[in-house]
Amino acid sequence: MRAVHVLAEALELPEPGAVAEAVTVVAGSSSGGADPAADEAVDRLVALLVPEPEHANQCALEAAAHRIGLLVQACAATAALVDAAVDGHAPPARMLQETPPVRTTRRRAVRATRVAGRDIAPGDVVLLYLAVVQSTPPVPLTFGSSPRVCPGRAHAPALAAGLLRRPLTPFAELHHQAAPLLLPNAWDHAFAAALAAQGFHAIGTTSLAVAAALGLPDGAAATAEATVALARRLGRGAFQFTVDAERGFSDDPEEVAELARSLHEAGAAGINLEDGRSDGTLAPVGLLAAKISAVKAAVPALFVNARTDTHWLGHREDQEETTAERLAVYEQAGADGVFVPGLSDPDGIAALTRTLVVPLNILYSPTGPDLTELAALGVRRISLGSLLYRRALAAAVTTATDIRDGRPTDLGALSCAEVQAASEEIPSRPRNPDTIRR
Repeated sequence: MRAVHVLAEALELPEPGAVAEAVTVVAGSSSGGADPAADEAVDRLVALLVPEPEHANQCALEAAAHRIGLLVQACAATAALVDAAVDGHAPPARMLQETPPVRTTRRRAVRATRVAGRDIAPGDVVLLYLAVVQSTPPVPLTFGSSPRVCPGRAHAPALAAGLLRRPLTPFAELHHQAAPLLLPNAWDHAFAAALAAQGFHAIGTTSLAVAAALGLPDGAAATAEATVALARRLGRGAFQFTVDAERGFSDDPEEVAELARSLHEAGAAGINLEDGRSDGTLAPVGLLAAKISAVKAAVPALFVNARTDTHWLGHREDQEETTAERLAVYEQAGADGVFVPGLSDPDGIAALTRTLVVPLNILYSPTGPDLTELAALGVRRISLGSLLYRRALAAAVTTATDIRDGRPTDLGALSCAEVQAASEEIPSRPRNPDTIRR
C-alpha cells in the first residue's frame, strides 16, 4: 500500500489514504472471478476521483480510469517487482520481462466476440492472461482490436526503481517524458552548440560524419581517437550528449568498456553500440551483449543504447523475429535503450514496443511516420542520424556550384561572429553530476 499512497500523493489525488485502501481491494481481485468487494471499491475510487460521475464528460471518466489502472498496477504488482529485483539483484525493467508480477486480469466484454472457441457475450467476465510466453523471442499475450502499448509498462519499473532508490540519470529521464526525445546528431562543437542553443535537450554524434570529415571509412573502427577527441570538445558545453561509437572500435569487451569510461570522463551521458559490421553482416548477438555487460559494469551511469542493424542491412529473412530476438538479449545484458535504424513500418514498431521494456529508439525517415505518430506507437527516442550532415554537405555543394555557374542562390547564413560565438568554449557544466533527479 505504501507505493500506492506515495503515488496518489504525487498525483495530488484527494484522500490518498482512502484511495490506497480502495486500490488494495481492487488489486487483490486481479486473479479473476466475480468480486463484489472489488466492484464496490472501484465505485468508491470513481466517487473520489470524479465527485459527480453522472455529470462528468467522457474525458474525465477516462482520466479516472487511467489513474485507477495505474494505481492498481502500483499496488501488489510493484511490491512484487521490487522484491524480485532485490532478490535477483537485477534492474526492475529486466525483472518485469522475466517474472511479470501480474499474470492475469479480469475484464468485462463490451461486445460479442469469439475467443478460443468460446462465444463471449456483452457483459461476460473474461479472464485475460498478461504473462509473457516463454519463447524466443518472448511474446506477450495481449488483447484489443489493434496493437496497443500498455500505459503502465513504463511506470511500473520507474516506480519500483524509485522505491529501490535507483533513480534515473538526467539523460535517462529524457527517455521517459511525455514526448519522445528528439536527438539531432552533430559532428563538431559548433554544430552541437548551435543545436543546443535552439532548445534541444541532448545532442548525439554521428559516426558517418566524423569519419567522412577525416576521409576515413565509417564502421571500420578507424575513428576511435577522433571520437574521444570530439567527446572532449563537446564535454566543454552545457548540454548533454551521447556518442555514436560504432561497435566500440574493438571486439574485446574490456577494451570497449575502457573506451566507454574515457567517453564518460570526457562528459558523455550515453554511448551507442551497434551489431552491424562493415561487410554487411551482423556480429554474433552474444558479442554485443558481452560489450554491453562490460560497459555497464565499468560505467553504470552511462546510458547504453544498443543498436541492431537487422533492418539497416536488409536482412529480410525472418527479419522481425531476428530483431526481437537480438533486442531481448541486449535488454538482458543491461542495455538502457535499443535502436533499430531502418525500421519505419508502424506495425513493426508497435510489435516491438509491446515486447520491449527499455525505450525504443527509431531513426527518423522523411517517408516514415512523423514524430506524433512515432510517439503514439510507443517510441521514446527519435534520432536524426547523419541526415543533418548530409543536408549540410549537399547545401554547401549546391551553393558553390550555383555561384560558379551564375545561378541565383540563397546566401543567407550565420555571421562570422555568430559562428565564432558557437565555437568558443562554453562555461563548463558539472561532468556527470552525482546529483540526479528523483
